[in-house]
Amino acid sequence: VQLQASGAGLVQPGGSLRLSCAASGFTLDGYAIGWFRQAPGKEREGVSCISSSEYYAGPVQGRFTISRDNAKNTVYLQMNNLKPEDTGTYYCGAGIICGLGSRAYGVDYWGKGTLVTVSS
Repeated sequence: VQLQASGAGLVQPGGSLRLSCAASGFTLDGYAIGWFRQAPGKEREGVSCISSSEYYAGPVQGRFTISRDNAKNTVYLQMNNLKPEDTGTYYCGAGIICGLGSRAYGVDYWGKGTLVTVSS
């Protein structure tokens, strides 16, 4: 049973990346899936969460899109118009509910982080 986050990369400001969170050993359908990020020296913060609806943190609203492909047992985070402040290690987690801060709560499974660097 595991979550695998992928899609790490170095991108220039204004560029795009797509992160993937793939599950094995269990079905993502029925879980609230959250993307979190942690910048160097900062606490982990919620970025986006998907359950029956999609939720976005203010700084990424309008630039990031979260989606779910149940057939592939994968959740995606499409990140457009990336900014240097988006730099960090991104994690996905499978939890019970999306809540305050666009976070997944009651996370049972975590994926290993994938590093996103936005720099010119």
